[in-house]
Amino acid sequence: MSEHEIKVTFPGGSRVDAEYKSFTVKTDQSVLSGGEGTALSPFDLFLVSLAACAGYYVLAFCQERGLPTEGAGLAMRTERNPDTKLIGKVVIDIQLPPEFPEKYKNAVVKAADTCTVKAHLMNPPAFEITAKKSS
Repeated sequence: MSEHEIKVTFPGGSRVDAEYKSFTVKTDQSVLSGGEGTALSPFDLFLVSLAACAGYYVLAFCQERGLPTEGAGLAMRTERNPDTKLIGKVVIDIQLPPEFPEKYKNAVVKAADTCTVKAHLMNPPAFEITAKKSS
């Protein structure tokens, strides 16, 4: 398996496991969607990766400047487009500790906005999907 390859297996039911960089990420569908609800769905992980990425950029911004991070974090919510039923808006609210310097508020928002997951959504890759039989 190459460094950029993700191996996917089907352990049963609606579960799908993805192996990448020596980690195995287990997913399942919700009970409502026909799964057992034993893990987050792949789409849930997509959303979590977006929030965690923005969070990392906030953390790195603060750490690079020696700014306080205790009590800091962020909350992300999504709003669906009623016509497409897809997410139409992502809102990220950064929570800063009381002693966070006012002069850095706009800059920390800009830092979160540089998240690489978001950058890939804004400039999506081309997809190529093929199928072959096992030998």
